[in-house]
Amino acid sequence: MKKGEGMRRQWTLVGIIVAGLLLGAFALVKFGPAIEGVEVGKRAPDFTAVRLVQRDTIGFREQYGGHVTLVNIWATWCVPCRVEMPAIERLYQDLSPRGLRVVAVSIDEGNGDDVRAFVKEYGLSFDILHDPVGRIQAVYQTTGVPETFLLDKDGVIVKKIIGPHPWSSPANQRIVADLLGGD
Repeated sequence: MKKGEGMRRQWTLVGIIVAGLLLGAFALVKFGPAIEGVEVGKRAPDFTAVRLVQRDTIGFREQYGGHVTLVNIWATWCVPCRVEMPAIERLYQDLSPRGLRVVAVSIDEGNGDDVRAFVKEYGLSFDILHDPVGRIQAVYQTTGVPETFLLDKDGVIVKKIIGPHPWSSPANQRIVADLLGGD
């Protein structure tokens, strides 16, 4: 084999590999699963987590579908979460009789004892789920905690807040009441 012939074979092989990679990338983009952002106006993704009290695994849509729902992703070690929780509890106390559901999903590692102590300390009465491996963070594409999503009865995100928020403020009460079909 001549020296130039060997180089030509190498470059041919490189060309075939590059063409294969480009073809594979094109096929993945064209025919692969669509990745949608979790944002206002989009349907909230489904997820599963463990109910803290009952210690059973539930599916979000199965449990909360058809209801105006506030989904809060948080952790016991998160100072802004501690600041926000009383406002979420007040919103829940005011509007749960009209149908508001609140589900707070803790991403704390471990068996949930810290989460149970937190719930008791703050007197939280809404649903608490536990996701010790933090799958919900990937599903909801969060950047940290707390992050909260307000969903309408169809499961569409109408409000997304990163960081603590005054959920019991009159403006937020009106937004939720409107979603509930209130006065």
